[in-house]
Amino acid sequence: MAKSTLNRTKSECLYERAKNILPSGVNSPVRAIKPYPFFVKHARGSKLYSVDGISYVDYCMGYGPLILGHSFEGVLDAAREQLENGTLYGAPTENEIKFAEHISEMFPCMEMMRLVNSGTEATMHAIRLARGFTGKNKIIKFEGCYHGAHDYVLVKAGSGATSCGAPDSLGIPEETTRNTIVLPYNNYAALEDVVTQESNDIAAVIVEPVIGNAGLILPHGDYLQKLRKLTKEYGVLLIFDEVITGFRLALGGAQEYYDIEADLTTLGKILGGGFPIAAFGGKKEIMNHLSPFGKVYQAGTFSGNPLCVSTGIAVLQTLRKNKNEIYPKLARNCDELKKVIVDLVSSYTIEAQVNSIASMFQIFFTSTPIVDYGCAKSCDTQKFSVYFQELLKQGVFVPPSQFETCFLSTAHDKDDLERTVDALDNALHKVSTKGRSV
Repeated sequence: MAKSTLNRTKSECLYERAKNILPSGVNSPVRAIKPYPFFVKHARGSKLYSVDGISYVDYCMGYGPLILGHSFEGVLDAAREQLENGTLYGAPTENEIKFAEHISEMFPCMEMMRLVNSGTEATMHAIRLARGFTGKNKIIKFEGCYHGAHDYVLVKAGSGATSCGAPDSLGIPEETTRNTIVLPYNNYAALEDVVTQESNDIAAVIVEPVIGNAGLILPHGDYLQKLRKLTKEYGVLLIFDEVITGFRLALGGAQEYYDIEADLTTLGKILGGGFPIAAFGGKKEIMNHLSPFGKVYQAGTFSGNPLCVSTGIAVLQTLRKNKNEIYPKLARNCDELKKVIVDLVSSYTIEAQVNSIASMFQIFFTSTPIVDYGCAKSCDTQKFSVYFQELLKQGVFVPPSQFETCFLSTAHDKDDLERTVDALDNALHKVSTKGRSV
């Protein structure tokens, strides 16, 4: 017998409708929470409010961009003002210049840049530009690093340690990935071996300096510094994909945090404060190869959209003005939550690792320290599912996948943290009793 609609939540009913019109009922795979996702009605500060009248302390934060919280007043004011003046011109604006100048001041290596609409666009164009500038075809990426959903980077490791990658999705021809080499992150020896042998064919190395799309995986020791030195020595461009780490680790992202300058940088997420905008940029000698004056084609009708640029300026001005307060506070709150999780894991004798940096953290249910994607895959995802569902029942929303990252915002306050600590205690207790592998 079919379940009566009288017994269904509004979210469940909406999900049934969604499955008839949206593949899998969602517009992005990670939103497909079992048995069905909660549907959001509105958001403010650190909270999401569902159509069922439930409030959630949010540690997903739009998967990173909402460092100032939901519906931040400065962003809303900028959006309202711009809406009165139009949303799309098909012609340049002064604010595009102002916005790019702000970014360049925070990321000095981005002497010139192009504004685009998403991180996927930014990485796609950065790779094309690297190939066009160097005249070489191959790129190196690392297992667990996510650089968007375009064909050249939607690639998994092949059968050999230094082999070219294989398509990670149906619909991607094998020949498309022939020039993408996939290596383990944090393994400098493997990288050095490939670069020294194949540098004449390698246009660029692209990397998330801190992996935020396989859980949270940090670089070990001087790995990034050695990566920078190696690529420079062999004439290979280094692309830092800072779509997640940009403005998260520091005002100048991972490059400021680790004191490294990349040749090309991609930014996104935080740039628009919840509006879709991204950028890629680098040295003038590289960027000047872009059309119309250069021979590397790149274009976009919505690139530099006036609404997104206006909100982006508001975000960057707020971060810069208050950086000495914002970043230490985020780090303190993140450290506090990490300590709580570590203590609870110990008290409940759960095998788990907790990685954190700046305003980002994640728990991994495994006894193996997480240093690369192979380690991350050893995690007990059944336990993570129990953990996620128990937190959700108690009004705390973390990304539903083990292979994502939690984010703090300036809107999270003492009450949020206390509520989260209680929820973590209950969730990890449940994991210790019911989260055994199946």
